[in-house]
Amino acid sequence: MDSTWSPMGAISAGIFAAPVVAAVLYWAFGPPVSMPGPPKKNRDLRVAEWPTQDAEGPGDSWTFLTADRAHEFTKAHLGEDLTGEPAGRHLWYRAGEDAGCVRLQEGHSDLSPRSRSNGGSPSRARTLQTLFGTSPKHNQRELDQRPAFCAHRNPNAGDRIFRRQRIKQWMSGGGRYPNEDEVPASPLDAARKGIEYYQMLQCEDGHWAGDYGGPHFLLPGLVCTFYITNAPMQRYHQDGFVAYIRSHQQCDGGWGTHIEGASTMFGTVLNYVALRLLGVPAEDPACIRGREHIRRYGGALYTTSWAKFWLALLGLYEWKGIASIPPEMWLLPRWFPFHPGRLWCHCRMVYLPMCYLYGNRFCLDASKDPLLMSLRQEIYCTNYDRINWLGYLHAVAPQDNYSPITLMMRAAHWLLVVYEELGPFTWLRKKGLEFSARYMAEEDKQTNFIDIGPVNKSLNMLSCWLIGGRKETPEFRQHLARVDDYLWLAEDGLKMNGYNGSQCWDTSFAIQGMVESGLARDFPEMSRKVWMFLDNTQIKVNEDDNEYWYRHISKGGWPFSTAAHGWPISDCTGEGLKGVLALRTLECIESMGKHTIDLERMYDAVNVLLSYQNHDGGWATYENNRGYGWYEWLNPSEAFGDIMIDYSYVECSSASMTALIDFRKQFPDHRAKEIALSIQRGRAFLKSIQRRDGSWYGSWGVCFTYGTWFGIKGLVSSGEPRSSWSIVQAVKFILSHQRENGGWGETYLSCSDKAYTGNGAGRYGVEGSGVVQTAWACLGLMHALMEIEIDTPAPGTVLIGEENHGMPEAVAENALQALKRGIAWLMQRQLASGDWSQESCTGVFNRSCAITYTAYRNIFPIWALGLYGRYFPVVEEEDDAM
Repeated sequence: MDSTWSPMGAISAGIFAAPVVAAVLYWAFGPPVSMPGPPKKNRDLRVAEWPTQDAEGPGDSWTFLTADRAHEFTKAHLGEDLTGEPAGRHLWYRAGEDAGCVRLQEGHSDLSPRSRSNGGSPSRARTLQTLFGTSPKHNQRELDQRPAFCAHRNPNAGDRIFRRQRIKQWMSGGGRYPNEDEVPASPLDAARKGIEYYQMLQCEDGHWAGDYGGPHFLLPGLVCTFYITNAPMQRYHQDGFVAYIRSHQQCDGGWGTHIEGASTMFGTVLNYVALRLLGVPAEDPACIRGREHIRRYGGALYTTSWAKFWLALLGLYEWKGIASIPPEMWLLPRWFPFHPGRLWCHCRMVYLPMCYLYGNRFCLDASKDPLLMSLRQEIYCTNYDRINWLGYLHAVAPQDNYSPITLMMRAAHWLLVVYEELGPFTWLRKKGLEFSARYMAEEDKQTNFIDIGPVNKSLNMLSCWLIGGRKETPEFRQHLARVDDYLWLAEDGLKMNGYNGSQCWDTSFAIQGMVESGLARDFPEMSRKVWMFLDNTQIKVNEDDNEYWYRHISKGGWPFSTAAHGWPISDCTGEGLKGVLALRTLECIESMGKHTIDLERMYDAVNVLLSYQNHDGGWATYENNRGYGWYEWLNPSEAFGDIMIDYSYVECSSASMTALIDFRKQFPDHRAKEIALSIQRGRAFLKSIQRRDGSWYGSWGVCFTYGTWFGIKGLVSSGEPRSSWSIVQAVKFILSHQRENGGWGETYLSCSDKAYTGNGAGRYGVEGSGVVQTAWACLGLMHALMEIEIDTPAPGTVLIGEENHGMPEAVAENALQALKRGIAWLMQRQLASGDWSQESCTGVFNRSCAITYTAYRNIFPIWALGLYGRYFPVVEEEDDAM
């Protein structure tokens, strides 16, 4: 063998090795895969505009039910026994003569015996009224006024219907309404008044409920499923849906992807079709304006892939124009580098029913349906039969193209076009469809037919009907019975929430703020009810065959919403555990005797938290990160960013770390070395994803203010010196964005643009400030300035100077003054009742879609005011002395 060295051989080897070496170096020294990336270059500068007149609204006589009473109503109304823990479940109903059912394909009330959900007869309506009552009539202050809604003033509903019902119930039970003539004299007094108001909204089972709507693409999917299956829909649902869609139509005739965004083809095409399916005629002014908007941008050929999928199911789009979603992918070996089981669970569970429906090429026969045939003419600019569907495979309007399909994904789509044209192997597709059907059935069972989210809820429900022979099987009726879990009524109408609520998440935050303020002890009954809710909501078992069905362990975790939902999340587990640990310090909980949440259950929570930690030291949402950064090159959805894998996030990491830290304080001997190492790794991760300007990007809240609060809290709790670059720069970042009036503010555009919005909270705040972001900023500053221990009765000491491991004096003094101004602004914005006004969306997901948390306007101002009032009175006294 000739072993002579060859220059050409070395050069060739170098050429082949260079990409590998470059990839390794980038992996080792490049930005973390969980870094959200730089600001977007192409930003949507359009501004949404709505008509100035009030919307008609959903009407009167609605009633809110929760927990056991919600289950009882479903049993009486639908004849279905629900499985799963009832705590946290809620529904809305309207009793009366118009409370019948309608089958959308038939377009008339269905009062016949064949309907399992026949609730329209007068006798049935009277029975329900007797069992559950009607909406209360109010005469207390503004509570007797019918809540009006005008999207021009604010597209975010204020939850006034829900709140006035809870307040009425509170007062009818002997509760006292806050004295509106008393003006709080201090931050702690303001926090106490905030709690006095907020306790009135607490539900019987201990949780706080609220509006979690915002996205405009959820409700149309549910309407499509009802139309396709011809399932009975409650007439009050139909009326409420129409009211909601009408309420949010913009001046240009369109609808946004979410309530604050300018019109998109995604939102407009789906909501227009939903209105028509719900019985609104084509000549209705709303439909005329919507149709004009659709045609102005080229017709439905230019909507997004998710909207096109729903159109295809209705027979309004041809399958040859839909990118292939082959169910055969589930049959790949699990070690395969790209496997659907490695996807982020929300992505995975949406494309699971999609692949089943695509693999069956299911669609309604539009030729037999006059409405569908009419829609074929209404939403296109050319004759339906002459459209070259394949030519529009990747067509999308510019305003919808948030995450453009990459060249790699386009190439994959075209290869799959060839595969589909040649004809998939019948036996292989059959096996893929069989697995998909089994997987969906398992998801339905594990979640008690709620499903992980609203998109896959509608798609799973449709697939269940198809699998059952296009009949109302027992499984399909269980799906119907769980539709109410997703519906929420507000002054803008009846909407489909972005989840089945945020009950556990909101409640965990609320009780932590109240305990840390030292005020929870003054509200013992409220605190005991929270304890019972957290007890009932913790998930106590693992799912059967969880590894086979790509599920992480569940035992010990807390969910975002309810135990019946069945999907625990890292940060929800962290906040839930912190809520339990905080409550354990209260006498009212100790007086209950043996804790119902015993040590073993807290150990289970710690176990699941430790198991969630990723190899990069951070925590993702539902599972460990199973994929790779390059998965995002295969993102098939134009409307959303970074949906392919479960990234590590600052929020999830900080929540999980601080829960472990709080646990260690009370139980220092349990898995001490593992917990210490986990916290150390988490601290390093938080520092690795901090931006150069000192901020953290918030992926689940709006936005940099939110992320930076979590980042600061996670670092200082884990031992990061307050004099470190990370803490000092984070504080400087917060200070640099304080508004002239003392507050802080951002809009969802911070999230979608990945850059802090220049106009603060925009038109829904006050001079650029919003109460929620101001509270987050104040909480971040407080954690940066002093040690905060929930069981410390005396005021804290501000840490200044490196010798005290504190902040440089000049920065600390600026932070104290900024904090004082922020607290003063929160007090100024508090209403006489103790509430705060609803402002803009404060939540976000998948980078681009805003979502509502109406509870945040109470939770975080109370927390910030209470914490300041308890730990910073020494600062106030020094200022007064000067």
